[in-house]
Amino acid sequence: MFRVLASLCLATLLTACASSGGGGGYGYRDDYRYNRCEQCGVVERVEVARYGDGRTSGGGAVAGAIIGGVLGSQVGSGRGRDAATIAGAVAGGVAGNRIESERRSKDVYAVYVRMDDGRRRVFEQRELDGLYEGARVEIRNGRAVQI
Repeated sequence: MFRVLASLCLATLLTACASSGGGGGYGYRDDYRYNRCEQCGVVERVEVARYGDGRTSGGGAVAGAIIGGVLGSQVGSGRGRDAATIAGAVAGGVAGNRIESERRSKDVYAVYVRMDDGRRRVFEQRELDGLYEGARVEIRNGRAVQI
């Protein structure tokens, strides 16, 4: 009888000491409710979007072809030099066109944030600066910044 009573008391004490786990699934302690920040939340997801059409004017290809042709003409002699000049011009033109295309299009990140007050907001920003899904953030100047 004594062992049963002692076991019940021990079980009651252990139940009283158990924590609730807190955090509401956000990856941080439940006390955020008491230290609420109106501009704070948790990153729910991050998506990459590419803006700009990547179209080229042809200027990059022309500049690349000229530079490639000049560099190619420095190699070899006779017919070898002619071939190197043509190859350099073609390679330079392709590279110049690619560089111009990349400069006209930009990666932008859509950062989805669940704010502490329950609202969901999306912020577009050019750099993540270490943000990841589940990160605690504060909104500063229209950007999500890890805290």
